[in-house]
Amino acid sequence: MSQFISVFDMLKIGVGPSSSHTLGPWRAAQQWIQKLKKTDDFNQIDGIRVDLFGSLSLTGKGHATDFAILLGLSGTDPEYIPIADIQGIVNKIKETKTLLFNDERNIVFSIENIVFNKEFLPFHANGLTFRGFSKGKEITTETYFSIGGGFVIQEEIVTPKKNKISKKNFPFPIKRATELEDYCEKEGKLISEIIYQNELQLRSANEIDTELKRIWKVMLQSMYTGCHTQGILPGGLQVKRRAFDTHKKLIKDAIYSNPQEWIASIRNTEVKFREILKWVSCLALAVNEVNASLGRVVTAPTNGSAGVIPAVLMYYLLIENHEADFEHIKKFLLVTGEIGSIFKKNATISAAMGGCQAEIGVSSAMAAAALTELLGGTPSQCLVAAEIAMEHHLGLTCDPIGGLVQVPCIERNAMGAIKAINAAEMALETNPKDSLVPLDKVIDTMWETAKDMNRNYKETSEGGLAVTVGLADC
Repeated sequence: MSQFISVFDMLKIGVGPSSSHTLGPWRAAQQWIQKLKKTDDFNQIDGIRVDLFGSLSLTGKGHATDFAILLGLSGTDPEYIPIADIQGIVNKIKETKTLLFNDERNIVFSIENIVFNKEFLPFHANGLTFRGFSKGKEITTETYFSIGGGFVIQEEIVTPKKNKISKKNFPFPIKRATELEDYCEKEGKLISEIIYQNELQLRSANEIDTELKRIWKVMLQSMYTGCHTQGILPGGLQVKRRAFDTHKKLIKDAIYSNPQEWIASIRNTEVKFREILKWVSCLALAVNEVNASLGRVVTAPTNGSAGVIPAVLMYYLLIENHEADFEHIKKFLLVTGEIGSIFKKNATISAAMGGCQAEIGVSSAMAAAALTELLGGTPSQCLVAAEIAMEHHLGLTCDPIGGLVQVPCIERNAMGAIKAINAAEMALETNPKDSLVPLDKVIDTMWETAKDMNRNYKETSEGGLAVTVGLADC
């Protein structure tokens, strides 16, 4: 896979708790409707069945996959739907056994029409099939795969010809980290500058800034909301929100009324070393508590790892550089997007395919590289930082208790953020020529590790903590 993957592909705005199990199926439902609209099938359909396979089936209930499909079939969009409306739409479908298909016409639909099949489809662990019926006869069948980070594909349309790009399309086509490093060296540019030139082939400078500001606004709001919301997370594990109490202790007597005043207030407070660690952990926890509550977050590169990048970026804004502005945020996000895309092209960002190393490990590597650039590191040192961060997440399994993106997922975001900062600091003190393990090699190793990992530890809740602890112990 050598195509250019935009930062806006890697950082998507959506609804929690999972990019592969919630956002992906939601987008798949939208894509199916778009396909039906090209024929008369949309108007003919009077019945729908959705089959979930593999990891989508095994942990779909805890990941709200059924909710996502209902919302997608209802014609809502995860970027813009008011969060407060979600439960009402789902409840109405359940109670009336009627679906307002694409917000256009009513058809009979029961929640039992979403079928959880434990078997795996051969192409990918996250498969789902939409079946449309007319007068009892099946008239259309389409299978989609949610491959992580909100990306959705159909197996039959994935061909090398469609994926290939040329230098005529983008000034700096990149598949491997070595290619990125070479471009930076030859052009005398930072990673963010190289990627910005590629992004300009897809959008105007104004559009890039507008979209990056929108992404940052959602990241900031998710941190702010998580820090100001208390109670118990939904799902049955009775997990208490922790960001609220930690944040309350950290802010002391600070007064503010919105996220901007919040940042200013923290910057004006003397923060001790131990409190820095608490702030980073608190912010990462906050985002993923919002995610676990079907709140709006930014996949970075997935929902399950959505807290790492915002927490590390806030660390830079609150601790390292009080004069930082949007240009710093822009550079940070551009670097994260490119590092994430290299992992996606050469390995995976799907926990169902690679375990949690593919989510928290990748997000930590993305954040480490971006922080290194903002702290004055060279492009080579940025890649060293990404390598260090991933190296120390290799083999991390995905074993969510009850199929919920809560335990151990939320804490792992805090750990991933701290590791990213530590990796950046080590990289800044490293001569890249002395680095024994190149980023490309650690990505290759991650993919080999993913392939060797027992399937039980890839987001199935059939191994690890999900079994040794389990719902009965909670």
